[in-house]
Amino acid sequence: MAAEPPRPTDAELEILTVLWSIGPATVREVHNVITRRRPAQYSTILKFMQIMAEKGLVRRNEKERAHVYQAARPREWTQRQLAGDLMERAFSGTAKALLIGALSARKANQEELAELRKLLDEYPKGEK
Repeated sequence: MAAEPPRPTDAELEILTVLWSIGPATVREVHNVITRRRPAQYSTILKFMQIMAEKGLVRRNEKERAHVYQAARPREWTQRQLAGDLMERAFSGTAKALLIGALSARKANQEELAELRKLLDEYPKGEK
């Protein structure tokens, strides 16, 4: 597995979200969850998960007849990776611009704003 997996595509992120929600799972189990939301071919999900294993986005346990897959990194790690990439590509690398963009895209309620203020007040100075 590569030291740092690549940024997942939208389709790969959908599969990772399923794995983070239900834990280690077979292709059939992932397919069942996805098809509750939208139509998807089993063979397409299988191929994506095989590619994701090659990329290091998921780990595959081949001990059982039906291979069991699990996310290689926790949800929080991937979210940081995606946020950092988005901040660099779309917001000139500034956290301020990213936060303003996020807040202007969708109105935050008072509870969310209070939580953001608290997080900012508690954020360690000088750390990434």
